[in-house]
Amino acid sequence: MTKKTPGRSRILETVHESAQGLYRAGLIDSHKMREFDVLCLPPVPTYTPANIKSIRAKHKLSQAVMAAALNASISTVRQWEIGHKKPSGPAAKLLSVLDRKGLDALL
Repeated sequence: MTKKTPGRSRILETVHESAQGLYRAGLIDSHKMREFDVLCLPPVPTYTPANIKSIRAKHKLSQAVMAAALNASISTVRQWEIGHKKPSGPAAKLLSVLDRKGLDALL
């Protein structure tokens, strides 16, 4: 069975594992397999100002370095940390990657 990741349900894991077996057997095509892959992606977490500050502190980043790694402005990172804005879309996904895998994954 595949490694359990946070936010993934056991049902989705089972469906994805079954789809992988069908793909290997040649019973579903690569297009359908990509659809299953997308369906089974873990959800992107919602980040609070405290979460963002702790991610930055955990990786020992300045606001400027974090902004550069996320392709955002320093002002945007500052506004996330004081709660005036919330990261969404690609920024939230990149924060998730930074949190889970570190700065090297983004560079």
